[in-house]
Amino acid sequence: MLSRQTNVKPRIIIHGGAGNITRNSIPKDRYDAYIKSLREILASSAELLSAPGATALDIATYAVTLLENDPLYNSGKGAVFTRGGTNELECSIMVSNGYRKRGVGCMMIRHIKNPIKLARELLLRGEEVDGGGAQDHCQYSGEYVERLAKGWGLEMVDPSYFYTKGRWEEHRKGLKEEELKREKAANLRQNGVDIDFDEPSEWEKTHYIPLGTCGAVVLDRFGTICVATSTGGLTNKLPGRIGDTPTIGAGFWAEEWFEESTTSPIKMVYQTLPQLTSPLNKLSRGDLAGLLGDCLPSTSPHVSSASVSALPIIERQPDTKPTPTRHAVAMSGTGNGDTFLRMAACRTTAAKAHFTPTSLSTAITWMTGPGGELQKSAGDRWGHVHEGVGGIIGIELAGEKAEVVWDYNCGGMFRAWTEEDGSQKCLIFREENWESGPEI
Repeated sequence: MLSRQTNVKPRIIIHGGAGNITRNSIPKDRYDAYIKSLREILASSAELLSAPGATALDIATYAVTLLENDPLYNSGKGAVFTRGGTNELECSIMVSNGYRKRGVGCMMIRHIKNPIKLARELLLRGEEVDGGGAQDHCQYSGEYVERLAKGWGLEMVDPSYFYTKGRWEEHRKGLKEEELKREKAANLRQNGVDIDFDEPSEWEKTHYIPLGTCGAVVLDRFGTICVATSTGGLTNKLPGRIGDTPTIGAGFWAEEWFEESTTSPIKMVYQTLPQLTSPLNKLSRGDLAGLLGDCLPSTSPHVSSASVSALPIIERQPDTKPTPTRHAVAMSGTGNGDTFLRMAACRTTAAKAHFTPTSLSTAITWMTGPGGELQKSAGDRWGHVHEGVGGIIGIELAGEKAEVVWDYNCGGMFRAWTEEDGSQKCLIFREENWESGPEI
């Protein structure tokens, strides 16, 4: 067995959603509120991560709990509403190494204050023989698992806890906008005019409609990476709709593997070989013996001293015992969950990094960067609806070297992370200030 590394530099990245985040849809005061919240959550989580013995699982759970408690985000308090006016929460957690089932997804949660704590509990209890009733499943839903959570001591709340005035107004306004667009389309069609019903209304263009998951990806000093996610789903989704957040491989993923070096030591060896020369060349060098040898029959080749030279050849030495290089990756996606489901986005991205000579950073841009696979999947619906919209955050570990990565294809993504030197960064757009954000 390979021993676990203990000299890895801990890192963390968090996100709070992505989508039509522009200077039009996010006023300056709200932009400032998001920046303040992200920085505080990152700072608090990073401080705990720096403590000896801190685990990626515990810190990822802690960070997402703080995101769930902040009504700015679409998870926990402040989660979006379904078309039926209810909150149906989803969450998940997954580790790169160390647990038998490694990942857990939960859906249709309505009474647990912090759903991410339920996901953590299910992962840990899956290691036990009985597990307090959890067993070793990877996905859980609804009332039964909520009863288990209550028995385990998780904090339960009335569904009204998740209500916020802002989210309720978005819910009602969104339904009204749909009805207005239907009426407008019907009137125009009666007059022989076709209309693209999918075209966003002016209200949709100038208001950030929460699409995204909240999440954290954490690397601890032992080299384990954990991803934790939590969401209310899509604004005005159908009741009972299940998104990518609780679906392993779609909205989240974590794994670890070892790569053995197949390169043997190489050295340059010089070997004497006869030169192939013409009779004229031999005569010009005075090699009469060689010239006569070419003319007279012989049972063995004659090689004269003048025709011998030292030529370099490459010789591969016997293989030494290879030293495996440890790789680990974890990702959390945010955006249009149905697109992430169709693309199995996070697992597909991880596979590109695992099975091709591609960094996780390059693989994420390939999937969720501008013009990437996520965007391509929307086809001619791109820009008309939210299909294909999203971003991914992640961490890649190769040996002892870690890299925090992210990319997105929309207006912005709420994110904050720690650099290798311990400094902390926070961005919503691609640059550091509200004025640099895109407009619609």
